Amino acid sequence: MPIRMADPGDAAALKALVESGYRGDSARRGWTHEADLLSDERITLAELQALLADSTVRVLVRDGAAGALAGCVCVTDRGAGVAYLGMLCVDPALQAGGIGRALIAAAHEAARDHFAAQTMEMTVISARPELIAYYQRRGYARTGETRPFPGVGGDHLSMVVLACALG
Repeated sequence: MPIRMADPGDAAALKALVESGYRGDSARRGWTHEADLLSDERITLAELQALLADSTVRVLVRDGAAGALAGCVCVTDRGAGVAYLGMLCVDPALQAGGIGRALIAAAHEAARDHFAAQTMEMTVISARPELIAYYQRRGYARTGETRPFPGVGGDHLSMVVLACALG
């Protein structure tokens, strides 16, 4: 299935996908979850709607079965040739099938084509070495920078900054 730009009508399905992929028992079906680290809401519907309305953000989705989404990724223009990759999420039941790799490739293309970015940056929770390794296998490298964990409930966590040159 093709990857497409999300639209405001996708907000509820995006919320369901992101929550099922990152938090709660449903997330434990996959390997990329944060369910053992955090229990709060990953993103609110209002935050998703704001992302979908923001001209400096492109939310890409891959449709799944029966109106559900199989995956998503968010690309944000940071200016000065840098874009940010965030909210990469694949339905836990569909992980390890290439959807994540396809979404990353589409995110890189969007960053280059729509934001003229030469570098893609991202952050990963420091307590997730297997996820950091996943991104390193896809061309990302640690920058040496760490950032505080954003939001509520992550006082014990930090974010590792990774970057990738966009060819």
